[in-house]
Amino acid sequence: MKFMKLGSKPDTFQTDGNNVRYVASELASDIAINVGDVKFYLHKFPLLSKSATLQKLVSNASEGNSDEVDIHDIPGGPIAFEICAKFCYGMTVTLNAYNVISTRCAAEYLGMNESLEKGNLIYKIDVFLNSSIFRSWKDSIIVLQTTKSQSRMCEELKLTSHCIDAVASRASVDVSRVDWSYTYNRKKLSEENGNDPNLNGIRSRMVPKDWWVEDLCELEVDLYKRVVITIKNKGIVSSEAIGEAAKAYAYRRFPGFNKGAFQFNDVSKCRPILDTVVWLLPSEKGCVSCSFLFKLLKASISLDSGETVKAELVKRIGQQLEESSVNDLLIRAADGEGTMYDAHVVQKILEAFMMRDKDSEPQLEDGDEIQEVRKPGILSEASKLMVAKLVDGYLTEIARDPNLPISTFVGLAEMVSNFPRPGHDGIYRAIDMYLKEHPGISKSERKRICKLMDCKKLSVDACMHAVQNERLPLRVVVQVLFFEQVRANASSGSSTPDLPKAIRDLNSTSYGSSRSATTNTEEDWDAAASAEELRALRGELAALRMGNGGTNDKVNVIDAKSHADRAAMSKMKGLLMSKRLFSKIWSNKGGQGENSGSDSSESLGSANNLEEAKSTPSRKVRHSVS
Repeated sequence: MKFMKLGSKPDTFQTDGNNVRYVASELASDIAINVGDVKFYLHKFPLLSKSATLQKLVSNASEGNSDEVDIHDIPGGPIAFEICAKFCYGMTVTLNAYNVISTRCAAEYLGMNESLEKGNLIYKIDVFLNSSIFRSWKDSIIVLQTTKSQSRMCEELKLTSHCIDAVASRASVDVSRVDWSYTYNRKKLSEENGNDPNLNGIRSRMVPKDWWVEDLCELEVDLYKRVVITIKNKGIVSSEAIGEAAKAYAYRRFPGFNKGAFQFNDVSKCRPILDTVVWLLPSEKGCVSCSFLFKLLKASISLDSGETVKAELVKRIGQQLEESSVNDLLIRAADGEGTMYDAHVVQKILEAFMMRDKDSEPQLEDGDEIQEVRKPGILSEASKLMVAKLVDGYLTEIARDPNLPISTFVGLAEMVSNFPRPGHDGIYRAIDMYLKEHPGISKSERKRICKLMDCKKLSVDACMHAVQNERLPLRVVVQVLFFEQVRANASSGSSTPDLPKAIRDLNSTSYGSSRSATTNTEEDWDAAASAEELRALRGELAALRMGNGGTNDKVNVIDAKSHADRAAMSKMKGLLMSKRLFSKIWSNKGGQGENSGSDSSESLGSANNLEEAKSTPSRKVRHSVS
């Protein structure tokens, strides 16, 4: 720490009790000065020769036949006044980063300038500040902190702005020129101190570009904001370092923020800090991690920050949403919302993400010719794929909420339905979880949610799970069975198999049932499949493995051992005989079935990764459809 000694005479100030200070001298004191609750018994001559303010005060007191004056409003109080008084007496005083600002303000108050005496206290302090304090990184920060107690006078004297510029200038120097301890909160390594005998005095460890961020965390939020703005305006420090500074400040000011545990003891004090951190974030994408942005958003919701702050965070998150995780998206809903998580803010984030795809705009080029200029940030297929996978995982988590409306679930899923993805295991997992936690939904709702999934894009493991899933509508199970069989034949080099006789007959047999019968059949298709119906379907369509429909009798011999099985088989054949429904369900025009949708590709790895299907005794004999 830098310091400056002034004066050469010994310090003869003494104390009499707690509130009396005097100078031990052969001469009796001829003036009493009250500073706060402390009374100083001093001598007029050394004081009046260097202080214009005391000259006026003593003159006014003499006119009233008094030898006592009051200066209760002097900056720095009794301590700063005593330093100024000792300087007047020529006694030794030591100025350092902790007391120089209060002493400078007190000297200004006392009028200790050059008009009274050459080399007066104000001049000496200004020289010390400019030649030593402002050239020291550590001392500049300490001095800046001390300006807070005398903010009004420091602003008037421009001391605060000088301190801020000194700190910002130190932070903006090239790292190759940083040869001081780049943080006084940590000890330098031996190699950085040049004490490593193997380095021959050469420092091998590079100073990090953000070496200064931890030290600035010591500052109060208003000073911190001004320093960072000054650093940004100099245009030397990278946006990544600025982002790291904002991140470090949030972690320092909010205990538990790094782990996502927000502890706000005083909301009125924490809200301005959070707003400042958000406001200071550089505009460049990637200057901070998406996870950190989510933490800021969650904190802003907890602190009930303004809508402007929340909207800014939503926009920033949307610019790099593909970098986030499912846990980031799990934002707790406010009390009284009814749901566990705030899905509406996630919807806004998705909207912000997709706005990146609308950033082309016409601009006038040379010759007034309109050309379309593409801005950086256009969504790539990889970004869409990652976000779709992210949404699938998010839907799986929020589907566990029994109060989650189906409209919210479907709305989020449909926002990414057009994203090209090779697999639909993720959305199947989410759908299955929703059906499990919401068993009371209607048949139409069950049909609506299952339309989000394209059965042709399920993996083998997902298909194995789906054909045993009693929560799925019957029509979905039929599609899964058929497309799985088509895939199995394609992988073996065989042509697409003929349909079973019960299905093949639909193409040549007219269906003359009444309207009520058709309605009942629709309801049966949309109802969840029972265990017997699932087994009957597998038995009917397993004949495809034999290459033709004529082997159905063999399968039926196995599956029709009981009256219940025969009844289920009869019911299934009856359902499949609806030509109108079959044509609707098995339509594959344009490569899309009725239940086509889109989802991220995510291999299940094994059927165990999905929700285990309820086991029933009738499933102990399982027919392969692969």
